[in-house]
Amino acid sequence: MNGAPLPVLGAWLLAGFAIAAAVAAGLVRAFAYLNVRQRAYEDAPATHRVKTGTPTMGGLAFVVVLLIAFAAVRLPLLAELVFLVVLCAGIGAIDDAIAIRQGANRGLRARTKLLATALAAAIFLREAGASPSLVPPNVIFHAGTFALVAPHWLWLLLGILAITSTTHAVNLTDGLDGLAAGTMIPPLIAFAAIAAHAALPGVAIGAVAGAGACAGFLLLNAHPARIFMGDTGSLALGALLAGAAILTGEMLALIVVGGIFVAEALSVIVQVSYFKATSGRRILRMSPLHHHFELSGWPETTVTMRFWVASLLWSLLGWAIVR
Repeated sequence: MNGAPLPVLGAWLLAGFAIAAAVAAGLVRAFAYLNVRQRAYEDAPATHRVKTGTPTMGGLAFVVVLLIAFAAVRLPLLAELVFLVVLCAGIGAIDDAIAIRQGANRGLRARTKLLATALAAAIFLREAGASPSLVPPNVIFHAGTFALVAPHWLWLLLGILAITSTTHAVNLTDGLDGLAAGTMIPPLIAFAAIAAHAALPGVAIGAVAGAGACAGFLLLNAHPARIFMGDTGSLALGALLAGAAILTGEMLALIVVGGIFVAEALSVIVQVSYFKATSGRRILRMSPLHHHFELSGWPETTVTMRFWVASLLWSLLGWAIVR
């Protein structure tokens, strides 16, 4: 790996783990005292009602990890990546705050969140595109010596689409204890390896620190969760994953590496479309996909573990394609 030595990446993986675990533990106590608690989604399976009252907005731990990484190592593109994460985490925090204040799992309107993340994406792409010597110019996929280059306007549109769709797909995936955090670890490590191989140490450190943060957060987010990441965390992680894919010139590889998030988003699109087309009939018992398996009789922990494994397999496949 040319971008960042393995010991450096390993150190940031461990640092992300330790910092996120410590911050999450502090947030559990602080948010319980301040009554920053989540109300279970009204349309979720009945077994989720016991989750009401769990502290939320734990995704702030991911932001802290990345801000510390940025402060510790001033590397090209790390600032742009952290900036995108902070912007999207801020959108998620506003959404969480509204939901908490209203006492229901209803925050910003979906359209408002979509437009806000699209604006954040446009700002990020403008900054990233200003460093063509660092970012593969207009490259949306490359493997070995092959590179797929798009016109700049198309690169911008695809970049906005990649960020908005990934942030919201991760948001949809965040429905079971430990599900989103655990499924995010393999894709982030895959893109950290891609970035290191492409001599982009800033991106590699950002991605691997994020993976470590997810692992540290799982200490308190695995079943039974003591804290949830909220939209603060899910939008931040989606932004980190999509940003790393764009900065490494592997935007299209995101479809495979993040295959589990694609499946979750598609399950909602297919379910809603079929429901409207057939006047109320459903393909799945419930969407997103993880709820379908829950209502099929799988224990929550079984669904989570199998999704973790599926995420690992998708990430390995994506890495193999790129390599």
